[in-house]
Formats: sequence, C-alpha cells, structure tokens
Amino acid sequence: MKSFRDYTPEKRRNYITLSTGEYYPDILQDACRLYTPVLETFSNFLHSSESSSALYMSLSKVPNSWMRIQLCRIFRKYVSPETPVEMLKKATLAKKICKDFEHGFRPIQIVQERFDSRPNPDEALCALLWESKDRGKKGYDLTEKFFSVIQEKFPEVEIWGPKRSGSDIQAISFWKDYLNPSRPLDFVISSKNKKIIYAVGLARYDGDRGGAQEDDRTGGYKNCSDELIRYIDSHKLKTKIIFLNDGPGLLLGSMWEDYSKIEERYPEQIKVLTLRMINERLTKKWLMSK
Repeated sequence: MKSFRDYTPEKRRNYITLSTGEYYPDILQDACRLYTPVLETFSNFLHSSESSSALYMSLSKVPNSWMRIQLCRIFRKYVSPETPVEMLKKATLAKKICKDFEHGFRPIQIVQERFDSRPNPDEALCALLWESKDRGKKGYDLTEKFFSVIQEKFPEVEIWGPKRSGSDIQAISFWKDYLNPSRPLDFVISSKNKKIIYAVGLARYDGDRGGAQEDDRTGGYKNCSDELIRYIDSHKLKTKIIFLNDGPGLLLGSMWEDYSKIEERYPEQIKVLTLRMINERLTKKWLMSK
C-alpha cells in the first residue's frame, strides 16, 4: 500500500481538494449589502461616544453576537489595531481590554474624522470584512465530507465529533484515565456502541500555510501523535491515528515531507490522508486490525 511519501511531487496536485474562491471586485455588491447596516450602526455609536473607551464599552453591550463581532472588527481597524481580535469578540473582557489597551486607542475625535472622510458605503472596508466572513468554512467542509465518506465506506462503524462547527472532543471524555485533560480531537471512529475506538484524529484544511505556521502545524501533530501513541501502547489498544489534511498548502514548503515523516514514525498506527486518498489507503483491515 502507498505511503504518504509515495505520492510523487508531479502527482500530488491530483490528490488535494481545491475549494473555489471568489473574484474581486465581483464580491463588492454583496459585501456592501451585508455590511452597510454594520457601518451605519458603528457610525451611530461612534458619534454618540465621548471617548474611544466609551465607544468600545457600548459596542461590547450589543446583544446580537454577529453584529457585535463585526462592530469590534471595525473598532480594531479604526481605533486599536494592536488589540487581538479574539479578545475583542469576548464581551466579558471589555473592561480589561480598556484597562490594558486604552493607552493605544486612537482619540475619538480622530476616529470620527477618519470615519467621516470615507465614502458610504466604504467598499474597501466592506471587502476586508467579507474576507473573514467564511473563515473556517473550508475546514468545516472538509470534516463534513470526511464524515460522509467514512459512513458510506464503512457502514459498520460510527464516526462522531463536530461535523462542522462545535467543540472538539476531549480524549478524556472516552478514555477516562487519559493524562492530558485538554487533548482535543476532531473525530473518533468507533464501533456502533462506541465501546471500541478504532481511530482518533484531526482534520485541517491548509489553504496557503508556510513558514512558522507550517512548523507549528507539523510540530503540533508530532507532539499529539507521541502523546496518543504512548497511551494507546500502554493500554494495549488497537486504536489508530488519522491526520486528515487537504488543500493547496500541502504543496508549499516542506509540508508534504514533514507529514511523511510523522506517518513514518509509527507506520502501522498513523495515516496522513487527503480526501482523495481515502479509497486507496484507508482500508477496513488497517482500521480494525489489532
């Protein structure tokens, strides 16, 4: 059976899944239609706030979570680019953010001036917001397709986990004595009654990763596989590990080589797959063998 490395460079492109993108400026009409109400809401808060801190405190109280997150993204662009966007999304951190970052907030008068100098709607800002609209969608699509393929190919097994969005599965939720209480997994393949765990794994769509991001991903996989294998071997389990990766990022830098090395460290227990490799490389014999 082919290993991940056996797919030669000239053939690799045939084994990755490419998600379709969107053309510029074609997206502008839809982007402006979606985000104009957000810009109008931001303008109302902006022109009724006496300071940038007061502006953010007002934004953090918006009850609709989608609207609040978009408003916070605009706040970050205009007022505080150094504030991590993931922090801004959390309404409960509003006071802490003002305390820790307000020294770098742009004064409200300048923000008002800059905002009012832009056209309405601001196509450039709408386009920026549009780019983050489907962030994570390719990864969700990948996982959903994987679940469907597994259920069709192996009807006798159960596959579970966050099919699209949702909380990761923690290994300790089914291996009660697992030493790392925060080992996240994207999917588990088991017997129908979930008493026999055939495989656990992670799924990622690599769009255009490289450099430090590339090292972080493969380094994380190496640590994850070492930790899981230690538990599996010490308990004499037959559980396998599957790393489902796809996307054009696999063709960049040393990604393919690094994933090959991860698979080769435990060749009987680990497989690195793309969706298009499943029929060739993921067999019932390997999945359920002791």
